[in-house]
Formats: sequence, C-alpha cells, structure tokens
Amino acid sequence: MFVALPSRPRRQILWAVPLLFAALWLSYVLAALHAPAGRLASALDWGVLSGGLDSVADWQRALGDGRALRLFSALFLHADWLHLLGNLVFLLIFGVAAERVMGGWRLLLLFLLGGACANLAAVLAIPAPDRIIIGASGAVSALIGAYLALFPGARLGVVLPLGLFLQFVRVPAFLLIGLWALLQVGFAYAGPTFGAVAWPAHIAGFLFGIGYALLARAAIARRLRRERGY
Repeated sequence: MFVALPSRPRRQILWAVPLLFAALWLSYVLAALHAPAGRLASALDWGVLSGGLDSVADWQRALGDGRALRLFSALFLHADWLHLLGNLVFLLIFGVAAERVMGGWRLLLLFLLGGACANLAAVLAIPAPDRIIIGASGAVSALIGAYLALFPGARLGVVLPLGLFLQFVRVPAFLLIGLWALLQVGFAYAGPTFGAVAWPAHIAGFLFGIGYALLARAAIARRLRRERGY
C-alpha cells in the first residue's frame, strides 16, 4: 500500500535584494569618503548626463567610448543619504515580495534594465543639457510597477495619525501606487518647481516594470509550479 506524502516546499533564499541593498549602500559609503570635489568628479565620471542619445550617431559614439554603460552605473550613485535611504526602503518593501515570486535573476535583470531605461527617459526628457542624473529611483520605480502587476489585489500597511494616536490600516496597493504614479506625472509636468528630481525616470521605470512583469508572467507561473511540485 502506497501513501502519498505532500512534499514540503523548499525554503527560498533571497539573494538579489540583499545584494542590491549592499551594493547601493557600499557605493554610497565609498563615495562619501571622498571630499565634495571628489564626489562631484565621481558623479561626472559614472553618472549619466542629460542631452544626447537621441540619434544613431550619438548611440554609436556612446557605445564606442563606453558612455552608454553610465545608464547602469548611475543607478549606484546618490546625492545624499536621504536620497539613498528612500530608495533602500522602497527596494525592501517592493523588491522582497517581487523576488519571492519572480526569482533572483529575473528581479536583478528588472532592476538593471528598468533603471537603465528610466535613466534614458530622463536623458531624453530633460531639456537642459549636461544635467547629472544619478540614483536608483528609476530602478525602484520599475520594482513598484512589477509589484502592482504581480500583486494587483495586495494591500499595503499605512500608519495614519488620528489625533493623539497612530492607526495602522491596510489600503489596497493599487490605490496607493496609483496615487504615487499620478504624483510622478504631475511633478514631471510641473518641472523644476518640485526640486532637482528626474520625475520622467520614475514614470518610465514604473511603466517598464509593469510591462516586464506582464511579459514574464508565464515564465513566473512555470517557476512557481516547479517549486511547489505541481
């Protein structure tokens, strides 16, 4: 007589989000050890500059001298610790859940490609030339877009101040993320009034993340079935 025993699901080890977290943090610490002039030089050497990349000739030159790689290296530079902290918090909130579903390699690819596309959007959208574009905000926006596509019915915890008390409530993720996306569009149209932030990069990264998750949905489903033994 044979008895079917359900297989215990393997405990998944997350590595992509911790790796990105460490890389972003370490990059900032190493840059902060330099004097302000050195930090500016690093941003000029590894950040991406607005203007250009809008013609075949520009792309040929950028690929030839390696400047195109700045679309990726700029993701690991940040203006200050608040800029870094915001991106790290959003990386943990949305990246951990996304990695559990899509896997480490797919999430790493999303972060890098989404961030590069977001930086390219900022390069093309910012009218003033030679503005330095740095930070992982576009890549994190791609994670937010992928999270929305993967978990449309999820709820996010929010702490609301109610008089003298703080109330923890769960709000549908699509409402919070939808409001965030509308703010990005509004700020992008407002221009420099809302500070030196590459808002078009946030929008482009967000849309890239949605498209990436939808295209990878079938592969993600097959991966989950394999892990669960279906």
